Amino acid sequence: MTRDDGPIPSASRLRHGRWLLALVPLVLVGGAVFWWQGSEGAEAPEGAPEPASAPVPDPREVARAPAERSSAAMAAEPAAPSLLSPEAREREARRELWQKRLERAKRSLESYVAATRYPPESRPSREHPDQLELAEPERTRPLSPKAAEDGTSDVQLRLKQDKVFVVGDEAVLFTVACEDARRAPRPCEVVSAQAHEADHLADAGGVPGVPVTFVDSGQGGDAVAGDGMLTGRFQPSKQGFAMFSGTLRVALRVRSGSLEDSAFFDVLYTPAPPATFTGRVREVLEGGSLDLYLPVQVRKAGRYVVSGRLDDEGGVPFAVLSFNEELQEGAQEVKLNVFGKVVRDDKPTFPLTLRDVEGFLLKEMGDPDRELMVTLRGPVHTTRVYSLEQFSDAEWRSPERDLYTRELEKDVMEAQKQLDAALSDTPEP
Repeated sequence: MTRDDGPIPSASRLRHGRWLLALVPLVLVGGAVFWWQGSEGAEAPEGAPEPASAPVPDPREVARAPAERSSAAMAAEPAAPSLLSPEAREREARRELWQKRLERAKRSLESYVAATRYPPESRPSREHPDQLELAEPERTRPLSPKAAEDGTSDVQLRLKQDKVFVVGDEAVLFTVACEDARRAPRPCEVVSAQAHEADHLADAGGVPGVPVTFVDSGQGGDAVAGDGMLTGRFQPSKQGFAMFSGTLRVALRVRSGSLEDSAFFDVLYTPAPPATFTGRVREVLEGGSLDLYLPVQVRKAGRYVVSGRLDDEGGVPFAVLSFNEELQEGAQEVKLNVFGKVVRDDKPTFPLTLRDVEGFLLKEMGDPDRELMVTLRGPVHTTRVYSLEQFSDAEWRSPERDLYTRELEKDVMEAQKQLDAALSDTPEP
């Protein structure tokens, strides 16, 4: 190689070559950088160094982010208008309204028909579990409510009476006992007991109170001597209340150890029954039902309410029967109806036993609101044996039931009519 001013020395050519070699990497690297920036996202060549990785996000933040973006978008953008026109929305609202009214009307009709398929005076026992036995109240309460509240005593007072309704010369037995939380007997003493007119009566105090004795001696109505059950016997007709009619209260003070508190029993007393059950029951199978006729001698005319319990052959409660009608003075009959469909539906085993029949004369005014008949306790009558096919499966019918059923059916038809109109977009005016 030559220059205008002469040939280039060898050392100079060597230095010039080294300088060019030094520029080659810089040019290559710069070109590579320019190319990589211009094609961001392209796949890196094999063997190229990996770029520094970004921090791994929290999974909870990842899950939250779309919701936050969605909320932000909803806040930023107005809600999309309904796809339905105002007329269509009104039609839909009307359809939903009458659909609900139709369902409610159908439920009302079905409930009424089901509840009245038997007459009120002949109902299955399962509908009246509280009426299967004569009233013999028993209750338990802390002897000292204050001591029980602060935890210083667990003594309980148990009170029981064998009847609530007392007529004529009948007597009632009261039982008092003290026990702990595990029902183990505790010492018990009736400090005092007195029978008097109930405080709520208008003329209370007209008859002086009389003492009632409680014993644990096995006498005077007490079942077992020394068992911790104190028994008091009260006979109003012989203990100063022969002419009284209404509610009597036996108030007492009971003590157990250092604890003492008051308690009471109430009875409803009628000195002379307005009517009396007499003679034997007469039974007649008629109209697909069984009627039991109880003879009574009525001393006072008026509306009488009589009820009895009916058990099947095995002693299982089957039906509750009742009578609620006017009776005139003299010899009368009270009819207790065993409705045919009740027999067909529940299929009791015959013969049936009528037991525990009680009744009273209902008074229109005054307190008490009734005069009691003497209760027939225990079995009163056992029926003959019948087959189920001898009883009718027809539901009970009455003018009142037919009237209410028709009115409820009208409600169903009207709701259906309005719903059909809403569905066809031709609403009734």
